[in-house]
Amino acid sequence: MNTIVRIQPRSADLGEGMLVRRALPSREQRMIGAWCFLDHAGPVQFEPGKGMHVGAHPHIGLQTFTWLIEGEVLHRDSLGNEQVIRPGQVNLMTAGHGIAHTEDSLHDGARLHAAQLWIALPPAHKDCAPAFDHYPALPQWREGGAELTLLAGRHGPRSAPARIHSPLVGIDIACDAADVLTLALDPDFEYGLMPLVGEATVDGELIGTDELAYLGKDRRSLRLALPAGGRALLLGGVPFAEPVLMWWNFVGHSKADIAQAQAEWEQGGPRFGPVGDGRAPRLVAPAMPWRAGD
Repeated sequence: MNTIVRIQPRSADLGEGMLVRRALPSREQRMIGAWCFLDHAGPVQFEPGKGMHVGAHPHIGLQTFTWLIEGEVLHRDSLGNEQVIRPGQVNLMTAGHGIAHTEDSLHDGARLHAAQLWIALPPAHKDCAPAFDHYPALPQWREGGAELTLLAGRHGPRSAPARIHSPLVGIDIACDAADVLTLALDPDFEYGLMPLVGEATVDGELIGTDELAYLGKDRRSLRLALPAGGRALLLGGVPFAEPVLMWWNFVGHSKADIAQAQAEWEQGGPRFGPVGDGRAPRLVAPAMPWRAGD
């Protein structure tokens, strides 16, 4: 019987009433497959005149994966893309060699509920050309009182459209009536489950809202109970072949790669071009814990 490792998220206040719970990376678990970052944002009702506004910031070596549950968010990036994401949709931004972007509530004073994830790119793709993809329709199906949405990868006969570079899976599970589900798993994958709304019972063990249950690998099935109105996020993937380094908004395979990217961001180099009309505030990177030659 696999042991469940319970991971308590860290909370961060992004301002204007925006509270985020970060479950990955954590001291107990850095990654789940190629999934290397998990923020649960909201649900929050912004006050009039307030909303989410994240200034221009850079990424390398990863894909940002946005799953929107409530609200509307405007994505802009240095490739010239502008895309509104709405509930039930996914935005996938491939940073590769380098990209910059902003994220803003489309309307201030609205509700927002989302999961923001990162997928680490494997070495063969870490310096690929940056790209952006929007997926307005995803595979959905019902099992008992639950509606399941395949966000990424494959599950049974279904395949999600997102262009990814590692074997992984992401499933949103939303119950409109209390139910117990048995989900088939791939024993080669490691898995984690995070209740986004309400509690969940995993193989008889109660998992609290925003608590990440790391399930490990070698599982062929998962018995999951959710209450009416409950919602959970299931992530899985083949354990990453080699650990990655993460610093600020960068994922890399060496300290030198990350130090170089941060230097180019701070110097305003062409690697990270302007976003939109260039007037969005640029986020300032924290001081690095190492030097380019380390």
